[in-house]
Formats: sequence, structure tokens, C-alpha cells
Amino acid sequence: MNIDSINSSSLLTQSQKREQDHQIQNLFSALLTEAGRKGYASAEPVDNQQTLTKNIQKTWDSWFTGELGGRYTQVQNPDELKHTYGEILVRAHNEGGYVDPKGFLQSLSHDELAVIQKVQALASGIKVESLTEEGALNLLLPPAAQVDLNQDGLTRSGLAYGMKFPDSNTPAAVVNAWEDATEDMSFRELAFAQLQVMLPKLTSNIVLDENGSFLHRYEPGDAGFKNPMAASDYSYIAAAKDQLAALEYMKNELPAEQYERQKSFWSKFQQSLIENGAS
Repeated sequence: MNIDSINSSSLLTQSQKREQDHQIQNLFSALLTEAGRKGYASAEPVDNQQTLTKNIQKTWDSWFTGELGGRYTQVQNPDELKHTYGEILVRAHNEGGYVDPKGFLQSLSHDELAVIQKVQALASGIKVESLTEEGALNLLLPPAAQVDLNQDGLTRSGLAYGMKFPDSNTPAAVVNAWEDATEDMSFRELAFAQLQVMLPKLTSNIVLDENGSFLHRYEPGDAGFKNPMAASDYSYIAAAKDQLAALEYMKNELPAEQYERQKSFWSKFQQSLIENGAS
């Protein structure tokens, strides 16, 4: 399982990367809505002055170019990869790929599937018949626009599971609060903050005995697998409050600088959640 955090890029600042990600999430959420699916909860309406087809190619090209200093640093023939995958995205829109992703993928050639494999950084070749609906759909979405269809807290691309925050189900108010609270963070600090926020997902499927010893862990697809952050009564404000309480409890066991840094983040995040109207 991959934990997807923001990659450091020599081409984009953090704010520029966020803007690029928002643009591609907005567009592909519109395409998914058109196909009767759910996109990003935080997505905003797209500009309808241009055709969707032109927007697909333009937005994908811009996002891919911005990632050449990060995610796609080692890619060979990047212009060819960008162009070919862009063509696949346009075809997916025109040929019902977002309605029936597995059917569309089965219509692609071996070379076209290889292009998707490179864009999505998959370790092995794509076998369409073995994919879930979510795994297939996300192959036809740029990485920053991929969605968690079944709300299990994981975003599946091909056969691979990934975890990120914010994800497609994170409410807009929480996304806004998160971006306010992490605005001035370094990429390393941001990755650590993401890991902390996702701890409920990471720990909720671990089962311990009465002595606190590890017994087993529920895996994705198991009947007991759960995502506490998808519960209707999950509160990000309460989670921030709990983190602050835990910090106070551990204060004397933490380096002073670490304690102050984490307290500052969680206090700022909690306040921003309240100001943005999050639950």
C-alpha cells in the first residue's frame, strides 16, 4: 500500500502544485458527474466556456508538465507519454470510459495499456479482467484526480492500493482548513502532518489482545475492514482535540521542539476547521 503525499518538485511551489491539483480534480470530477459517478467532494464547478474535450487535454498537459520535476522525473520520452495518455483521456470521455471503465480498457491496445501503466507507475502490466471497478476507473484518471469509490479510505489504481489526505471524500470545509493550516509547511513537514491525520485509517484495522499484543490485521476486502473517517459521526475537530490532549499527556517525553511544532499545527488546524464550518 502506498501513502501518497505531495512530492517535492523543482518546478512547482506547494501553492502552485495545490492549484494544479485542484484544477485537475475540478475537471475530472465534472466528467465523473456527467457519467453518473461521484468525483471530489471538494471540487468546484469548471469553466464551461471551452469544450470538455479541449479542457481535458489542456488541463492534463499542464498538470503533467508540473510533475516533471517530481512524480515523472525519471520518465523517458515525457512529451510522447503526455500526448498519448491525453489522447486516451479524451477517448475515455468520448467513448463512455467513465461509465464503463473496464469495457473501455479492454478496447485499448497493448501499447496503450503500457502508456497507462507508466503514467500510473504500476509495477506490472494491466490485466483488465482482474480489476475492480474502482481500480479500472482510476487508471483513466490522472493520479491527483483519482477517487475512492467505495469509501474504504483507500484509493485503488489498477491492483495497487494507495492512501492520501485529503482524498476524494474529504469535505470541502476540511480541505480548506487543511490548506490554511499547512500553508507554510515544508514538503517533509506536510508529509508528516498527512501521516498523523490518517492515523485512524492506519490503526483501526489492527486487532490487539487484552495485553496490547498484536493479533492480526484486517486487510482491504475483509469483512471486518473499516474506515473510521467515513463514519457519519466522524469529527475532524474532535480528532484535532484528541491529538492536542495526547500531546499534553506525552509532553515530558517529547523533545521540546517537536512538542511545540506539533502543538502549533494541531491548534491551527483545529481553529481553521472551526472557522471553515467543518464538523
